[in-house]
Amino acid sequence: MRVVFYCQHVLGVGHVFRSLEIIKGLADHEVIMVTGGAEVDFDLPPNMTHIQLPGLMMSPDFKTFIPLEQGVTDVDALLERRLEQFKEIMAEYRPDVFLVELFPFGRKKFRFELLPILEGVHAGTWGPCKAVCSVRDILVEKDDMGKFTRGVLKMLNPNFDSVLVHADPSLVQFDETFPGVSEMEPSLHYTGYVARKPDPGAGLALREELALGETPLIVLSVGGGNVGQELLESVLAASPRLAETHSHRLCVFTGPYATEGALAEYQAVAEKCDWITVKRFTKRFPDYLAAADLSVSLGGYNTTMNLLAANTYGLMLPFAQNREQRMRTSRLDERGIVKMILPEDLPAQSMADHLADALDRKSTPHGIDLDGGAKSARILEQLIAE
Repeated sequence: MRVVFYCQHVLGVGHVFRSLEIIKGLADHEVIMVTGGAEVDFDLPPNMTHIQLPGLMMSPDFKTFIPLEQGVTDVDALLERRLEQFKEIMAEYRPDVFLVELFPFGRKKFRFELLPILEGVHAGTWGPCKAVCSVRDILVEKDDMGKFTRGVLKMLNPNFDSVLVHADPSLVQFDETFPGVSEMEPSLHYTGYVARKPDPGAGLALREELALGETPLIVLSVGGGNVGQELLESVLAASPRLAETHSHRLCVFTGPYATEGALAEYQAVAEKCDWITVKRFTKRFPDYLAAADLSVSLGGYNTTMNLLAANTYGLMLPFAQNREQRMRTSRLDERGIVKMILPEDLPAQSMADHLADALDRKSTPHGIDLDGGAKSARILEQLIAE
């Protein structure tokens, strides 16, 4: 089976890394991953070819395209160039499956290239091919949900064969945030959550590498680093207070998109505290979570699933701009799997108290389905066999 997998990220990097885990689940098949955002440093799975379209990001209000190629100002010409390259990719690889991350439940601005490709798939322009949407568990809310739902169904029903929802319905069901499920014509499949799992023994090996001994390790992260600065500042301010009663090591990951100025400020704090290290990013993040006694993070999909896969306790501050992170985090909090913290918990002493309490907690078995990568592959195989 040959799969062309389209993934366009515009804010963070979580969409890309979740897609990579799905590609790893497709290890017995050839995958051509087509991306079009800022370049992201990742290791290519052996079964994957990566093709980067001319780069585009979005303005903070998600209304305007921002070209990433230096000196490019003609956006319309860039959009035409992307579409032509996309058509060439489809003609060269003639996939069995065209897998699209999020659209049409999001990325509506990218319909300029996706709808022509989907129409070509439906018409058999590049041979027999199934169109499948890959979407996370929770959609962000809209001002006019009825209008949004009608718009999604208008693009979804004529163009897609199946929808893969990367969730465990025992935690979240898709119709809770998309009321049009009953009107969907493509088949809907829950895959379980997509989680990057640490290698067996990787956590213990990393603890030895860091010479931790019995010292508790706290891992602080904020995803890509576009948001979450207030959490970084809070924990960095709380750590010296915590150190008065709880010896610990703090590893901070600012995210690849943290500004140089912010990174320098965090590193200046670390220079005064020999138990703190600050880095932008690590490819071994699941290993760090497996090694950790406590994680402190935002509540993004990937970080949450990495945490569950590591079976490590966490403090989570949901991103406040929409309901996605708070909805998921609050349900995990209700099960005692994580502790949800809020902006009022960010003052240094309050955060130090939360950290101390959390270090005394032990993680509990959660029973949440984290096999979304492998199950996605099996569903696609069955779809092609029909």
